[in-house]
Amino acid sequence: MDFFQTPSNKNQFHHNKKRLTQDQVKLLERSFSSNNKLEPDRKLLLAKQLGIPTRQVAIWYQNKRARWKTQSLELGYNAIQVQLETALVEKRKLEKDVERLKGELNRAHELLLEMNNQRQVGGDNHPVVCSVFSASCDQEAAASSSLQLGDHVVNHEVKEFEELYACLIGMQ
Repeated sequence: MDFFQTPSNKNQFHHNKKRLTQDQVKLLERSFSSNNKLEPDRKLLLAKQLGIPTRQVAIWYQNKRARWKTQSLELGYNAIQVQLETALVEKRKLEKDVERLKGELNRAHELLLEMNNQRQVGGDNHPVVCSVFSASCDQEAAASSSLQLGDHVVNHEVKEFEELYACLIGMQ
């Protein structure tokens, strides 16, 4: 075991390893870009062209694949981060829209209540079309009525809602 750990063997190993020149690296990069897997024939050809051992070509490919994979993961992560940010911006926009629409719905509900009160004071006991909210136009019934609707009732209420909307647009 001491034979493998002698200083002379370590120095010999480091002296045999040579750094690649820029031209050699360019050739390896071009080869890697065409195919990131190294076949035995291609390894021999590259080693001969570059004047380096086949083992060094194989190690370079292995290291390059590891770097390439890391870069790919980082690019994928960055793309997902951008998508997440976009989705969060869209979510905030939709939340604002929901709040705005809730406000509009509450104003429409208040307007209907006011109109019904004015009609009752004036002697007209027929309420303004208000079944979207329920017969008594209260908020709780509005929330529960949408859960109990069948297709026929939904179509009827959509039509009534369109009439209500037209009425509200006409009043403003």
